[in-house]
Amino acid sequence: MAVLAGCGEEDRQAERAAARDTSVQVATASAEPATSARKVTRPEAAPAGVLRGSYERLNGRRDNLARYRGDVVLVVNTATACGFAPQFEGLEQLYRERKAEGLVVLGFPANDFGGQEPRSSGEIAEFCKANYGVTFPMFARTAVTGDRATPLFRSLAAKAGAPEWNFNKYVVDRRGSVVARFGAGTEPDASELTRKLDGLL
Repeated sequence: MAVLAGCGEEDRQAERAAARDTSVQVATASAEPATSARKVTRPEAAPAGVLRGSYERLNGRRDNLARYRGDVVLVVNTATACGFAPQFEGLEQLYRERKAEGLVVLGFPANDFGGQEPRSSGEIAEFCKANYGVTFPMFARTAVTGDRATPLFRSLAAKAGAPEWNFNKYVVDRRGSVVARFGAGTEPDASELTRKLDGLL
């Protein structure tokens, strides 16, 4: 079992505040019925939405987000030294159980909150695999807030609000539209999150 880096009192208070965070539902003017969405099977058949640009994976290879168009995508800003890091296990279980239906989990490590992602790409990959068996796509450490945020997280923030702590979860539908954001305190198996995914898959 992983030993997480210790959090100071300020970090613990911030994490407790994040745990009280409620979900944000995002209205989309052109949402299609779920039955129609299931017909979208090829990434190129879906509009771009927020899934744009190429990002480096933990293995150093570039991955164009366009390949995930047509899937239901759960974008999560992660941190291996955060008290919420055990959610990696739930995210991996969710991915394994639902990927055949078209769910993809994308992890974006970030050091924006409390300095809780100090590891290199290789160290992050080793930590996630050894402790939680992570197989879902994980990207190199990046910024997710402020002026240094990547275009992806700027787009997510514009649609549903910026991350307030590690392990925020953005739900992106098959059309590439952000439909919900859940805070760090929402576990991957929480009913409000799984119901949202059920309605999109």
